[in-house]
Amino acid sequence: MKKVLDHIGIAVRDLEGSIDFYIHVLGGELVDRYRSEATGVESEIAIIDIEGARTELLMPTNNTTSPIARFIKQKGKGVHHIAYRVDNLDIAIENLKKEDIRVMEHTRRVNKHGRRLIYLNPADTEGTIIEYCDYP
Repeated sequence: MKKVLDHIGIAVRDLEGSIDFYIHVLGGELVDRYRSEATGVESEIAIIDIEGARTELLMPTNNTTSPIARFIKQKGKGVHHIAYRVDNLDIAIENLKKEDIRVMEHTRRVNKHGRRLIYLNPADTEGTIIEYCDYP
């Protein structure tokens, strides 16, 4: 199955400052900004486009339960995940299972843009948080 880089997720402490950097220094365009209090997200998200490449800036909205807050506490701000777009998320998950790659079922969801997504277990991906997504 074909996989294409969809976006990179960056954990940040200061969303305004990060947006400013990505727009004024890197020449990006703010495409969308929204807040999600969904369990397992609990973040304010800014989507930046730089010449067709997307970056999601993720700032926790709850310092106790947000996975982004936990990530920042453990590893500091920076690259949180890499997302790959697949043709069909359901088939991609079945293919992963055949390869004994576990997915984190509790992360499966549809975001506000209709993107279906799930995270792979970092224990099976050399420690990198990888998202698979599709846009049905």
